[in-house]
Amino acid sequence: MKKYRYPLFILAVSSMLVYCKTNKQTSQQTTSSATTTVAKEEKPASNAGKSPFIPASETIGKMVIEDGFEVKLVAAEPLVSAPVAMQFDDKARMWVVEMVGYMPDTIGTGEDIPNGNIVILDDKNKDGVYDDRKVVIDSLILPRAICLIENGILVAEPTNLWFYELKNDQVVKKTLVDPKYTEGGNVEHQPNGLLRAMDNWIYNAKSDKRYRHVGGKWVIEHTHFRGQWGICQDNYGRLYYNNNSQNLLGDYFPAGLGAWNKNQRGVAGYNEKSVANNKVYPLHPTPGVNRGYMKNVLDDSLRLNEFTAAAAPVIYRGDLFGKNYDFNAFVPEPSANLIKRDFLNEKGYVVKGDIAYKGKEFLASTDERFRPVSLYNAPDGSMFVLDMYRGIIQHKTYLTPYLKDQIGKRDLTQPLSAGRIYKIVPKGSNPKPVTIPDGAQELVKLLSHPNGWVRDRAQQKLIDGKYNQTVPALREAIKQTADPLLAIHALWTLEGLNSLKPEEALSWIRQSAWTFRAQGLYASTAVITPTSYQQFATAFDGIVDSGDTLAAPYIALLAKSIEKFDQNASRGLLNKLAAKYPNSRYVSDAIISNLQDQEETFQSALSASVSDQNALINKQLARVVTAVRNAQGNRNPEMLKKEFPKGEALFTSVCQTCHGADGGGVKSLAPPLNQSEWVTGNKDKLISIVLFGLTGPVKVNGHVYQTPEVSGDMPGIGYDKDMPNEDIAQLLSFIRRSWRNNADKVTTEEVTRVRTKLTGREKAFTEAELNGI
Repeated sequence: MKKYRYPLFILAVSSMLVYCKTNKQTSQQTTSSATTTVAKEEKPASNAGKSPFIPASETIGKMVIEDGFEVKLVAAEPLVSAPVAMQFDDKARMWVVEMVGYMPDTIGTGEDIPNGNIVILDDKNKDGVYDDRKVVIDSLILPRAICLIENGILVAEPTNLWFYELKNDQVVKKTLVDPKYTEGGNVEHQPNGLLRAMDNWIYNAKSDKRYRHVGGKWVIEHTHFRGQWGICQDNYGRLYYNNNSQNLLGDYFPAGLGAWNKNQRGVAGYNEKSVANNKVYPLHPTPGVNRGYMKNVLDDSLRLNEFTAAAAPVIYRGDLFGKNYDFNAFVPEPSANLIKRDFLNEKGYVVKGDIAYKGKEFLASTDERFRPVSLYNAPDGSMFVLDMYRGIIQHKTYLTPYLKDQIGKRDLTQPLSAGRIYKIVPKGSNPKPVTIPDGAQELVKLLSHPNGWVRDRAQQKLIDGKYNQTVPALREAIKQTADPLLAIHALWTLEGLNSLKPEEALSWIRQSAWTFRAQGLYASTAVITPTSYQQFATAFDGIVDSGDTLAAPYIALLAKSIEKFDQNASRGLLNKLAAKYPNSRYVSDAIISNLQDQEETFQSALSASVSDQNALINKQLARVVTAVRNAQGNRNPEMLKKEFPKGEALFTSVCQTCHGADGGGVKSLAPPLNQSEWVTGNKDKLISIVLFGLTGPVKVNGHVYQTPEVSGDMPGIGYDKDMPNEDIAQLLSFIRRSWRNNADKVTTEEVTRVRTKLTGREKAFTEAELNGI
């Protein structure tokens, strides 16, 4: 098995302590529940002191939570260590990913040791506290995500995605699903998530792939690139995610549509800012963040101002919290020891929201080692929190001398064997988990359960178990409109059982309620066939003529399904939509998503019906056409890879995820490198940026890039003393010669000279500083 040096986002380490029967009493004693309104807000301090390790039995006392709620500790070390991801099974057992290899110290000693596990935690005596541990898979190198499906489990272990067939919780067969689940990327930028969504596909964060098991084979498809760490869905199957400095991002439109045109840099309605407000309110000073020395990262009381390590969010879909929580998102911020609550609102197909509170959080702790990294809906309607519980949460690649000094002065390294799992419930409640039965009719009934986790799991089990005897009941369920969620899950269960009929999807897209029309439009992709496409083409044409503005982007996206059978009908839909909605960014981008390598032809034909060159459809087409022409002048990447092998590898693992494989920059993350004066200009400026980072704003080719358009800071790699000057020189030569750049190479001697000159530097550069070089 190939060993990987780069681990994940935030993790604990040290050897896993073996849990045995003698530990059970200790575990139960440390997992008592308590309300979390007792911690006092700490006064501002100019210099935070030590950050002591708090026993699991005392951590809840350090928390403050929203009135009416309480936190219960359900598992802690030695039962669990370094939890980063989990799933519940039908018996409400937790399958937990333990990444026991992340940053054992500030130089990452032993990161490639195969000490990660997949474990099952069980509550044997049903008292609400997990008391039993079973290791199912061990000796993994930095595992990141799991997905229970059919008779086994998908496990993400970079660079691979594996499927383990199980019998009685033991592995009986191991199959490689994708040897390139991760390609490049570093600890903070590798795929994860494995969310089994409502449309029966499995989606990831920090990835543009989706997976599905069809006819005994694993199918891999291209999809939109989404997020960084964690991914979730709402009651209607829309996906949500984020990156480290963004509160919440999401999709307005169905997950499986619109990612077809490689010439298009983004499609409106995907990767939208669901909540643009990134303000956080820590309960105590938080100087232990990587760039805490920089202006505005911390406020005057040394508290983090905005998200810097936003982690796996969840849309609450349980049945415990009450009506005010029906469409709420929760986002952990481990660097500030808190969990934020967001309100979300739906207007048509647009979902926007804001933070729930000003000046406080849904949950916050004064314990600096409280590191919530993943949130989950649970079988009992509560919300579960995975806490890595450790001091170090920054990988060595980006570890600044400032933070390294904080870690040393404040004893943040040890211990590293901890991990806690909490659940949040209304105060005084004692909910019991719903177990998922085997009976066919019982499973169909659960599709209407008020708890979203239960509905999802019932749908999945019906499909996994091939419960085709339920098809008549499912057909009845999709005819009723009194319970939309039952109808929607029944619709997608039929799709998963390959039993959905074209006339059923057509019936849904004719419904008056948008909730049903939207699902019917997306589900139609599964039943548009050589014998049915004409019916759908006619129906779609009628929808355009009717002026249904909500459905217009959907029809543009669905034209791709018609194109396979009738190119003229598909193009007719696109032409009609362009003429009817020339200034809709959603319709325009949806149209362009169909036009890979045909953009210029379409642009010429469109001039007859949309002559206004300022119309949004024409502007967006022109932008794509220009990008295509520019790309044609790019240099041969294979030749550059041979000339600068270390540079290409470093770009792929460290730079590509923010700046893009095409050097064009990535929305919300980083500006372009292609034809950037900072790349092709003064070598010393470029070397300085890559060594010690750059804090925005920064002007590139006349455009000023700053938050929230991009991340406010680019981390440097020169803080890592193990990074050879030769490798950095190759990296810079690679980007100075890539795409349409044509600058001269950077030598090892030039990097050495600048690095020596900057010895002792501990902060990123500003544009003004660099202009003085």
